[in-house]
Amino acid sequence: MKNNSPILIFVYNADSGFFNTLTDTAHKLLSSNTYSCNLCSISHGSFGMKKEWKEFLHSIKYSLEFLHRNELSKKYNITKINLPAILIKEHNSIRILIKAPYINSCKNIDDLKELINKEITCL
Repeated sequence: MKNNSPILIFVYNADSGFFNTLTDTAHKLLSSNTYSCNLCSISHGSFGMKKEWKEFLHSIKYSLEFLHRNELSKKYNITKINLPAILIKEHNSIRILIKAPYINSCKNIDDLKELINKEITCL
């Protein structure tokens, strides 16, 4: 990717860290219908990123960045957006590309891929 090409930033509605990862994994296994991050629920299984999702990400022509809620606030000082979200960084500015309600309406990987493809074709 070119240095000035857009970057898609996938932001999970969860915090990073070993303890948080264990807690999130347990929550997804025991009560997946109340888990707060649909982006994570759709794209990750109990033991990491799903193969179909990983393949889809490799097909995207933009640079990608993955952050958790606490990493977003530390790196970009962004705190007041509903998560999960997909942001786009272009020309030193960041805006929301796909808002939480749209991600949360996705039922599976195909829905999420379709949503992302629809948005990035307009870039």
